[in-house]
Amino acid sequence: MLPAPTVDRISLADVLPSCLHSLRAEDNRCGLAQSNRIVLVLVDGLGAAALRGRAGHARALSAASGSPIDTVFPTTTAAALASLTTGELPGQHGLVGYSVLDAANDRIVNQLSGWDDRLDPLTWQREPTVFERAVADGFSAVVVGPARYAGSGFTRAVLRGAEYRSAASVADRFAVAASWLRESGPSGILYLYIPELDSVAHALGWESPEWTERLEEVDSEVRKLAAKLAATDGMLVTADHGIVDVPPRSHVLIDTAPDLVAGIRFVAGEPRCLQLHFEPDLSETHADVLVARWRESESDRSWVATRAEAISAGWFGEVSPEVAPRIGDLLVAARKNIAYYDGRTAKSTSLAMIGQHGSWSPAELQIPLLRFGALN
Repeated sequence: MLPAPTVDRISLADVLPSCLHSLRAEDNRCGLAQSNRIVLVLVDGLGAAALRGRAGHARALSAASGSPIDTVFPTTTAAALASLTTGELPGQHGLVGYSVLDAANDRIVNQLSGWDDRLDPLTWQREPTVFERAVADGFSAVVVGPARYAGSGFTRAVLRGAEYRSAASVADRFAVAASWLRESGPSGILYLYIPELDSVAHALGWESPEWTERLEEVDSEVRKLAAKLAATDGMLVTADHGIVDVPPRSHVLIDTAPDLVAGIRFVAGEPRCLQLHFEPDLSETHADVLVARWRESESDRSWVATRAEAISAGWFGEVSPEVAPRIGDLLVAARKNIAYYDGRTAKSTSLAMIGQHGSWSPAELQIPLLRFGALN
């Protein structure tokens, strides 16, 4: 049986809309109390399981109130952050993976860094952001992150409506947040992005000493900012996805099985959740044979689902007809501790990655939602 989202469980897509409702003193999905200013800290790659595993190194985070929630599928940054900032699932906002099919230009596009003049962020990401709605209501909306992301296509797709303030280090970003809390002006939301843990996890694994050092740094800054919150200030700490460590010996090279790649035009998605696009002239009979080959080969270690099956199971939420072609004809989502690569095209930097995510395991799917200050 295929996994499916738990529809009555709070998800990452509920978090930022709940913050806006908190500012309006309205009931909200996350049960947040009223607050005048909210700092939302997003720690890229901080899964609930990893946080529990390093609780002794993150005492402020571990002592905070809150409980794990689910991120969206696929458990990857592009899909998750778009869901966070729009309040919609990937089947609506359209960022359905790390790399996806741009059918109009017959190519695969990296959703984080592959934006160009053939892909308009304002139309490819199809939904208004919560920041745009907040500003329209008279609230302030601020994003704090590294300078290198300020003008990116991904930023214009998912963070539009907010004022972007650049800050180099984790400590610098928290300093900007502390200053914003004391600024005059309207109530609002500040979104603070921390990519450092995810970067270290990809390179060295979340179980590395270097990842733990980064977690300690974040925990220290959270503790210091929590102490500065006024009675009407709130802070949330969450993540876009969790992570699992996959050693190189657990890589699966799909090109070593010619029957599995014959008839495939594009390999998209991510190593733990392939999205395979068939050749457009592939007959229905040959497509069925290809699906059967993948199921016979991989079903003992992955969920293998056609696009129709994945949509029916609710993997992407309700899927717009415009978004559906971006999803692979066949999806292969890892159940075991493996990662798939196409050895013909995989870059050495990708093959060297230890930390991985994208599939349905609890370590990837479950993320913290921790509350401080007025949001307790």
